[in-house]
Amino acid sequence: MADSTPTVLLNDGHTIPQLGFGVYKVPDLASTEIVRTALEVGYRHIDTASLYGNERGTGVAIRESGIPRDELFVTTKVWNTDQGYEETLRAFDTSLDLLGLDHVDLYLIHWPAPRQDRYRETWRALERLRAEGRTRSVGVSNFHRNHLERLLESAEVTPAVNQIELHPFLPQRELRAVNAAHGIATEAWSPLARGRFFTPAANGSDATSDLGAIARKHGRTVAQVVLRWHLQLGNIVIPKSATPARIAENFAVFDFTLDADDLAAISALENGERTGTDPDRLD
Repeated sequence: MADSTPTVLLNDGHTIPQLGFGVYKVPDLASTEIVRTALEVGYRHIDTASLYGNERGTGVAIRESGIPRDELFVTTKVWNTDQGYEETLRAFDTSLDLLGLDHVDLYLIHWPAPRQDRYRETWRALERLRAEGRTRSVGVSNFHRNHLERLLESAEVTPAVNQIELHPFLPQRELRAVNAAHGIATEAWSPLARGRFFTPAANGSDATSDLGAIARKHGRTVAQVVLRWHLQLGNIVIPKSATPARIAENFAVFDFTLDADDLAAISALENGERTGTDPDRLD
């Protein structure tokens, strides 16, 4: 099943599975079994972060899976309190030790934390880690256009990925275009808007009805329809679930296609609603 997952070619020549598995808010003790389930289903892209507090449990599942390391893609992230050059290098050492791995595939600055104004120092540390081969690719998360452009003024390496909140309520058209102009892949967190597609949308349209009709048309669930929308836009997408049936359901999205009418109906759900904090306001 894992062989069915399409990949995205990054600007550094590496590839990333377009569908991954996120472990946000999964307790460390539970993460081993949940990640093990995801790997058994077929996921080969696992996304964690130091903030999540589950790198140790996630690493156990990865190491015990029996899957060759070169068939797995592992992402983790540096948190705001560890921003800065030396601080980031130490934070990376801690994350790698907790994961029990000799490298990660992608290391991200989790948030720009603009009032700290240290993300350019942090980026220098990521560039060093990439040069040393301790992470194969480096990127950012939650970077607006202004954060990206300021980073690129001094960066020697262009981020491979910008991981941002992205779903039909917040499709991030402008930022996706900015990413694409710089050769940066867009990755979506909160791809299902934390379940808000199962209640009426704030803009007055009934997301349950609109998406439900598309789901019935294809014999799929609403979650599968939204994940398929992400894939057809070209987004990398990392849904999260702690329920085995839903973990499997979210992976079963490669054998149907949304048509132009479906895509137009989903586009009509846009209202600018965020499920998380605006990156300009989180430090």
